[in-house]
Amino acid sequence: MKPFKVAVLGCGTVGGGVARIMLERKEALALSAGRPVELAALVDLFPVRSAARHGLPIGLFGGESDLSGAQAAARTDAILADPEIDLVVETMGGTSDYVRGVCERVLAAGKHLATANKALLAERGDELFAAADKAGKALGFEAAVCGAIPVIRVVKEGFAGDEVLSISGIMNGTSNYILSKMTAEGIGFDEALKLAQEKGYAEADPTLDVGGGDAGHKLSILVRLAFGLAGANRTLAVSGVSDVTKADLRVAAEMDCAIKLICHAQRSGDIVYASVGPMMVKRSNFLSRIDGATNAVRAMNRYSGEHILVGKGAGSLETGSAIVADIVSIARYGERIVNPAARPGPQLRNMDELPFPYTVLFDTADVPGITGLVTTAIGDQGINIDTVGHNMHSGEAAVFAVETMPCTRSSILKAIAVIRAHRADIFRAEPKIFPVLY
Repeated sequence: MKPFKVAVLGCGTVGGGVARIMLERKEALALSAGRPVELAALVDLFPVRSAARHGLPIGLFGGESDLSGAQAAARTDAILADPEIDLVVETMGGTSDYVRGVCERVLAAGKHLATANKALLAERGDELFAAADKAGKALGFEAAVCGAIPVIRVVKEGFAGDEVLSISGIMNGTSNYILSKMTAEGIGFDEALKLAQEKGYAEADPTLDVGGGDAGHKLSILVRLAFGLAGANRTLAVSGVSDVTKADLRVAAEMDCAIKLICHAQRSGDIVYASVGPMMVKRSNFLSRIDGATNAVRAMNRYSGEHILVGKGAGSLETGSAIVADIVSIARYGERIVNPAARPGPQLRNMDELPFPYTVLFDTADVPGITGLVTTAIGDQGINIDTVGHNMHSGEAAVFAVETMPCTRSSILKAIAVIRAHRADIFRAEPKIFPVLY
């Protein structure tokens, strides 16, 4: 049978992992695909360095000389024009016009595409899926969400006979590592971030991770897959973990919770509520016990109930294995693979509009009657209170938490405004509002 030939554009961390797995498991991949699967070409600006780093034959790079941008583009053009290449793996990363254009040209050239580029799929996925459909080719993107965890395949294929009601998960290992360190060692955010950078879990500029943007890209892709929502990334509400303090974590522990950066989406009728941000996760919820750089996804389905997937969300071989899984699937099924389509009907709304339980952390002056003032103002907004935490006195300060039954965030904000109108002088800091995930 004719070999299925693959070219990889970009031989960094992920691209190198793809190439290494393809070479090491060549015979096994052929058995799984039902035909030989061959790595035919690699494109990278620094072939000698990349070959040495990943243990790859230099011949796959087409030469030993470092390439200029123009030379790399020319080699890419040659691959796109080669009728023998069946699939192209894009691991260059980023959302530049060049990268987007290369992906569109791959499909237009009649080749399948596999990518781990979550940002590109979140921001320009509509155009890429349309291009894949027009070309009649498959777009593999298993590695774009949670690395080695097969969440895309599970939602797309495993849940095909079911209806996803909600998805929640820890989808950014950097933020989870930082929060885990803060909780376990009682350190602050800055110190935990430094440890994450020393371990290689955080970039020199960690904004995309700690600001929630990376997790937002992943949730956007899952929202499209599970609920048929196109363009979700453009309206998804995202916040990060940089404002979480040691005091917040102590209060969370008292409320039998752990603070985690949670991606959450749930459908109610024709509305999908979704957001990314720090949540207080009850200890009864499995996600509260996911520590370190591990990722986890929890799906609740109409017929089959709860499903939990846990694994490594990043890494050269981990993410590379997910791309290779796409390669094998496409080699076996090719044009019969159906790309996920947006469906008419569902609308995306911010989680703030959905009645949800909340924990509100108050940091006030330690004055008599403060707890009563706060709880009365909350109750006057028609909000039922579930629990009032202990008042943690520290000098002239009082820190305590109020956990509510499901309500809207706007109702809580109204209650805070009433408190401020009566006693503006008592607030030492703006109250923090955390959704509670059971």
